[in-house]
Amino acid sequence: MLTYPEIDPILFQLGPLKMHWYGAMYLIAFMSGWWLGRLRANTPNAIMKPDDIDDMIFYGALGVILGGRLGYIVFYNLPTYLDNPLLMLQVWKGGMSFHGGFLGVLVAAALYMRKIKCSFFELTDFVAPLIPLGLAAGRVGNFINGELWGRTTDQPWGMVFPYAGDLPRHPSQLYQAALEGIALFVILWLFSKRPRPTMAVSGLFLIGYGVFRFIIEFFRTPDAHLGFIAFDWMTMGQLLSIPMIVAGVILMGLAYRRVLKA
Repeated sequence: MLTYPEIDPILFQLGPLKMHWYGAMYLIAFMSGWWLGRLRANTPNAIMKPDDIDDMIFYGALGVILGGRLGYIVFYNLPTYLDNPLLMLQVWKGGMSFHGGFLGVLVAAALYMRKIKCSFFELTDFVAPLIPLGLAAGRVGNFINGELWGRTTDQPWGMVFPYAGDLPRHPSQLYQAALEGIALFVILWLFSKRPRPTMAVSGLFLIGYGVFRFIIEFFRTPDAHLGFIAFDWMTMGQLLSIPMIVAGVILMGLAYRRVLKA
């Protein structure tokens, strides 16, 4: 069994101003997206110039934060937030939904594409490889917060998390950082380095994230107030990932069907 490294959730404090690790991870996520975006903007036939990336990250950040928070409230804990609306503002305590943030980014992309005069899927194909490293940073933030822990395990890398009882658990936050973050980034970055038909990169992102998330949910403790959604084993995360996988398969099929017809 490994020892959980209890880390102060506050990275630093200057008077009343506090920087939480969770917030720092979001900053790292946006900075990594900005840096990778400028790298992609410098490649031949890129739909954006490096200077366009600043505005793109601004739009994306709004989509992630607003969509992620609203998604968590609606998908995971609506009654609690209706009873105490002020909790909606306490983002430093966690409570962000990837699927909500994803929908927020899609809305942001729909608004931003008009500015740079490109199609919706041209933009999402450009953006998709920029996302996974930010997801990895967010999961590291969950780990530092000691939240979203895994199911109990007798594996030697199990950890006893604060407030999660005395039994060792899977560090599922790190599994997600490794698969949904690093592995998905490598797959998308390498795939997108060569010209691909429009929608292919977006489709691969949806499939990759959906499959990785679906698998990892078997190691992650379901939200206590939700439990299993269906079949005594399916979690909310798995339920929300299925449409992503289906949509990804459809996009990949449409992308390469047009290539074969051309």
